[in-house]
Amino acid sequence: MAMNWKEEYIAALDEAKLFENSGHRTRFKELLDCYGGFPFFTKGLCKCIYMSAWDEEHFVIMLETLTDMSLGRERNTGEMTAKGDSLAIEHTEDGEYYLYQLSIALLNNQPWELDPHAALSDDYRYIVTQTLKAAEVIDQADIEHPKN
Repeated sequence: MAMNWKEEYIAALDEAKLFENSGHRTRFKELLDCYGGFPFFTKGLCKCIYMSAWDEEHFVIMLETLTDMSLGRERNTGEMTAKGDSLAIEHTEDGEYYLYQLSIALLNNQPWELDPHAALSDDYRYIVTQTLKAAEVIDQADIEHPKN
């Protein structure tokens, strides 16, 4: 039996060993299952979902955001990008700033590189690095998504 597109994303990330643990994988799958069918779902959002599934705190933020978007019948991620901009401004003194900047780039399908001199903890640097690897895997995966 052929895999559906959601299973294909998970399999591609599994093969690349990009899930940090079973919780990361489960959170990613839950968000994909719940929101993958909405008109605002894109590969860029899929990449952000990967990053947000890293831990429970960011998962909850993403879950709330996607729930609001689904209830508001959003058709794109424009509102999410605007929210990311405002959150980045609130976090200019910590690593969250870079996560929000990366999210905005992913949502807008824009290239993004971490400044090698960025004042960033090893933990945040690792999350950014792994997310960029996952983004590449998602881009390279030959997955027939219903809307992409």
